[in-house]
Amino acid sequence: MANAPAKTVKVTLIKSIYGHTKAHQATVRGLGLRRIRDTATLVDTPEVRGMLRASSHLLKVEEL
Repeated sequence: MANAPAKTVKVTLIKSIYGHTKAHQATVRGLGLRRIRDTATLVDTPEVRGMLRASSHLLKVEEL
């Protein structure tokens, strides 16, 4: 089971971070997203899931 491929999620920034709290802005930057329509493919870990949940109103998340 150690060689099983890691699950991933595709995350796209769909709303601007301006006008939102500094914590939400930092969370989006931490996900590797800079501008609207930027997309990042991330490993599905509990830490990433928490970041996605905190800023879900700004993001579009797709399971891969």
